[in-house]
Amino acid sequence: MSFLRQYPERFFPGKTQLADGPALGGTRPALGGTRPAQRLLDTLDPRTWRRTARRVADDGGEVAVFKYWMPFFAPALGTVARGLRRRGVRVVAVVDNALPHERRPGDRWLARYVLGACDGLIVMSDQVRGDVEALGVGGRIVQIGHPTYDFFGEALDRGAARSALGLPLDAPVLLFFGFIRRYKGLHILLNAMPAIRARLPDARLVVSGEFYADEDELRARAAQLGLLEGDEPAVRFDADYIADDRVATYFSAADVVVQPYVSATQSGVAGIAFHFGRPLVVTDVGGLAETVPHERAGLVVPPEDPAALAGAVARYFEEPGLRDRLEAGVAEERRGYSWARLYEAVEELAGATPIGG
Repeated sequence: MSFLRQYPERFFPGKTQLADGPALGGTRPALGGTRPAQRLLDTLDPRTWRRTARRVADDGGEVAVFKYWMPFFAPALGTVARGLRRRGVRVVAVVDNALPHERRPGDRWLARYVLGACDGLIVMSDQVRGDVEALGVGGRIVQIGHPTYDFFGEALDRGAARSALGLPLDAPVLLFFGFIRRYKGLHILLNAMPAIRARLPDARLVVSGEFYADEDELRARAAQLGLLEGDEPAVRFDADYIADDRVATYFSAADVVVQPYVSATQSGVAGIAFHFGRPLVVTDVGGLAETVPHERAGLVVPPEDPAALAGAVARYFEEPGLRDRLEAGVAEERRGYSWARLYEAVEELAGATPIGG
């Protein structure tokens, strides 16, 4: 079951809210076979909230699982959860963010409304667990590591991936991937690029993902720093939604993935990087350092420190043996981020005592 609409179009910062392809346009596994995915829930239409709860129960659902990541969805998902529980369906939420990166009045009340309606919660970092506990919503909490995203296909030959993207075969390539929001710190990475280029003159940064904020400001900053000059500029903006069938090309072309976040809980991007065997340079915020152990699967630097970020990136390429050691560490770490643990957590919470029970 999926969304008819997530956001009002006038407030949606991307180009489209709908993704085509087999994930939604085809069929997905279900009890007794497969069935077409259904677009049912409109966050702006309360009639669909009740309709969604009724459809899940009428379809014989015993446990409903949904993702929660920002307060805008709390009225819809909280109402759906209450409707499901009235019909005897247990509710489990996978909580990406209990509280948003960019705080607003009412966030805590909205989080309590939705999370307090669930029989169990799955969290994926110490930070999110702490936020949930601080909200005092009660109920059972299970903490797991963020599973590795392994559904984007296998890694491609590095040279073939770079040829497909028009990147130099021998240049150091950094990848910044995903929706571009202020808290993800792309401005910090841009400010670090001149120092990186001073030590690695051929280095390229590929920014791939839709702008959800600050596009004009970030492009202007890159130009001001001289990063867009020449036939082969230091920074390349692929400012679009990256469809699933293109993800492997970007990660396979990269040498290292950089996450210069200003704030974070956990990151799905790290899960993609792990799948493709790519080490990361991350900032020490939220759960990033939990996922990317320093000196084992990547390098961790202080947030909002372009000099430290530049030093870590340069060190990754310059220090003999470091890259090989971190790639081996990524291969070891990803064994601990199995989807099986998520399935076990859902089953564990499906059988737990209900909130208030």
